[in-house]
This record gives sequence, C-alpha cells and structure tokens, in this order.
Amino acid sequence: MTDWTPFTARASQWFEELRNRICAEFEAIEREAGSDARFACTPWQRAEVEGEAGGETGGGTRGLIKGKVFEKAGVNISTVRGGLAKDFAASINGASAEQNAFSATGISLVAHMANPHVPAVHMNTRFLTTTKAWFGGGADLNPPLPYDEDTAEFHAAFKAACDAHGADYYDRFKAWADEYFYIPHRKVHRGVGGIFYDHLECADEAAWEANFAFTRAVGEAFLAVFPRLVRRRMGMAFTAADKRQQLEWRGRYAEFNLVYDRGTLFGLKTGGNIDAILMSLPPEAVWS
Repeated sequence: MTDWTPFTARASQWFEELRNRICAEFEAIEREAGSDARFACTPWQRAEVEGEAGGETGGGTRGLIKGKVFEKAGVNISTVRGGLAKDFAASINGASAEQNAFSATGISLVAHMANPHVPAVHMNTRFLTTTKAWFGGGADLNPPLPYDEDTAEFHAAFKAACDAHGADYYDRFKAWADEYFYIPHRKVHRGVGGIFYDHLECADEAAWEANFAFTRAVGEAFLAVFPRLVRRRMGMAFTAADKRQQLEWRGRYAEFNLVYDRGTLFGLKTGGNIDAILMSLPPEAVWS
C-alpha cells in the first residue's frame, strides 16, 4: 500500500491555511457590523477507541465565534489516526474488522446566523486513508428565508469549481447533495442544496494531485461566495415571524445532523472531540 503520510501532511496544511483565511474573513465581517467578536480556538487530542493499540492519535482545533452577525459559527480542523472500532470499520471505505487502521484530515464549518435573512451554511473537505485513499466534502446552503438570487449565486460558484475539474462533476455532485441533505421523516430537504462528493479515490500520486486540486477549488469557491451573501443580507430588517421561521428550520438542521449525518457518526465513533463534532448544532431552535 502507498505511504500516504506525506500526502496527508500536505492536505492538513492546506486545511489549516483555509481555516485561517475563513476565520479572518468572518472576523472582518463582524468588524464591519461594529462587533469585536473573534474566534476562540481550543486544541484537543483524539481519544483512543476501545481495543485500539497505543500510539500517536493526533487531534485538532475547534474554532468558535459568537458575534453580532455570526450568532454561532464553528470552523474546525483535525488530523487523526489510529484504528476504527471493529463493529464500525466495515462501514468505512477500504476498512474492515481485520484491517481497521485509518487516518483522516479535514476542515469542517457550520455557521448559524443572527439575521434570518442571512443563510446558514455548511462546508467540509477531507482526505482519508484506510487500505484506500480518497477525498470527500462539499457545501450546502440553508436559508430560512430563501432568495433565488442567493441560491443561484451559490450554485454558480460551485459549478465553476466543478467544471474546471470534471465535465460531469457538478451534475453528479449536485444530485448527490440533493439526495444526501434530505430529511426522510419530514420529506423535505434541509436547504437549497449545493454539492456533495465522497470516495474520490486516489489510486496513485497523479490521481491524488487531481483530487486535491479539486478539493482546494471547493474551499476557494466557498470563501469567494459565502461572505458575499452574508454582506448582502446582514443589515436587513426582520420580523418576529421571520425569526420564528429561522428557529424552526434550525430544528430541522439539528434533526438531520443528529440522525443522518455521516460526519457526526464518524467523529463520535473514532474518538473525536465531542464539542467540535456537535458545534454544528444551532444555538437556539424550536419544534412546533
């Protein structure tokens, strides 16, 4: 099997750089709104899972801001390694109870906004290795009060990123997002979609470079488009009914992340930091 360690290190460095740029942009938006809110960054060490041999487990940093515009936004990075729990390993690409070693590095972001006219958003990209190596990730927009202009602009940014790397990427990954970010028990999508991709496999170094370039393009697309949408909507007046609709949609977001989200399950099953994993949950929500 290829030694993917240097590749994991390169991906990890990029995720950290992207985290720094996103946090700086979010803090700049807070300053524009007259707030001095800053990200509080808390490092953590991965806990070993049951039956795992001792060794270097890695960890990450949880970044959290609570401000005037970003009611609660988390931007997390991590690089972890070890052994998957044997009853969980078979559900992971290239792993089994007998071959359960893994490594994972990535960035994960969720932003819940104070103004209901500003869409909530999720973005993550990651590189994992088992007996296989692959990239995954994506982003989706979750507006309580959707605007067609915002939806079109968000999708256009990711379509451009996809089109530069694969003629069929946007259609495939948009359809995958529509299927994945769906709440079956409510029969609704949790937002207006985006892209989602997984198991973008790296059979050799050339494939890794191509997939890494695409993953970087996804991060750049997010950084280009989402702050623009925030600035467009963050000063709009809103009503109590608008706020109520936002809180109800946040309830649906929480349901999805606790019941269906793969990343939540992976983090909890692999000894991740619980506060970092659950940072995606909104600060306040209601259920009718």
